[in-house]
Amino acid sequence: MRNIKLIIQYDGTNYHGWQTQSNAPSIQKLIEGKLSTVVNHKIVLYGSGRTDAGVHALGQVANFLTGSKLKPDVIKRALNSLLPEDIVIREAEEVDDKFHARYQARSRIYQYYIWNDRTPSPFFRRFSWFVAFGLDLGKMQKAALMLVGRHDFSSFQGADRIETRSIREVSRLDIHKRKMLIRFTIEANSFLKHMVRNIVGTLVEIGRGKMDIEEFKKVIEAKDRTKAGPAAPAHGLFLREVKY
Repeated sequence: MRNIKLIIQYDGTNYHGWQTQSNAPSIQKLIEGKLSTVVNHKIVLYGSGRTDAGVHALGQVANFLTGSKLKPDVIKRALNSLLPEDIVIREAEEVDDKFHARYQARSRIYQYYIWNDRTPSPFFRRFSWFVAFGLDLGKMQKAALMLVGRHDFSSFQGADRIETRSIREVSRLDIHKRKMLIRFTIEANSFLKHMVRNIVGTLVEIGRGKMDIEEFKKVIEAKDRTKAGPAAPAHGLFLREVKY
């Protein structure tokens, strides 16, 4: 059996996340079906991590095992010809048998986009959160630095999925603004469910003056999701890159 690695980009608007669902369309299920057609046997696709409904990817990584003798580039072209326009295979290559997209990942980088203007953008509406009020970027950046390092991120996990092992190591959390577009970049060894969206939503509360730095510190220490701000909408979030 050969081990093939894929780098995938997708617009997650029309899908119920990455992971296969029994009653809703997913990225994984769709690609597995088309791959099975290309290589002429059933495929199981292993992704680097789940993305939620409506979340996008610029660099999702996945791998699968196949007995097909088709070259990776041929598989890539055939697969792209069968997939809808909102999913694209950017790269395909044969890798070591021991490679696993999820278990060998060292870190993941997510980016979140906010369109910060009094008027919404028709072009960025599917890929950013429209925030019409002013934001204090300096205060948001100061608070973001408090999350860099090894911390218990219980206050920022999804309320519907409480994990007892909630310590994560964030190596980078940058916030940059160019004209109307604000970009958050966060890199960590792994993420809790909804962690990025909950962090962004809470930082926006700081930016608009609804929470100060001392209150934010107490949110981190509380280890209680109910103390943090609301989750940012899914459609502004991108899985940017997975590092191995």
